Amino acid sequence: MSRKIPDKWQSSVKAMKAVQVAFDMDEKIQLAIRKQALEAGLSPSDQIRDILGLPVNKRPKRPRLTVSLAPSDYEVLAKKYGLAVDEQLEIKKRLMDDLIQHITM
Repeated sequence: MSRKIPDKWQSSVKAMKAVQVAFDMDEKIQLAIRKQALEAGLSPSDQIRDILGLPVNKRPKRPRLTVSLAPSDYEVLAKKYGLAVDEQLEIKKRLMDDLIQHITM
């Protein structure tokens, strides 16, 4: 029995069928690929696709950094910034300020 995929999800069907492949290789090789990706303005995944001769999505991506924060992390950060734990947007703003200050020092 197959279910119909909602129209709004149709564009994601190809992505849902993709299989992620992980590579366990020497750290020097991984670092070199990451550096090449950074210099080319690509994600490491796109750099690997390029190296392998696979199509790479050439649309410019919004560059961003990510970090995973657990509820306990928000507690620590709220205390650090003198904020309530539920003020997550303000905590994010303060984190960005800290990162910018760290780089521009």
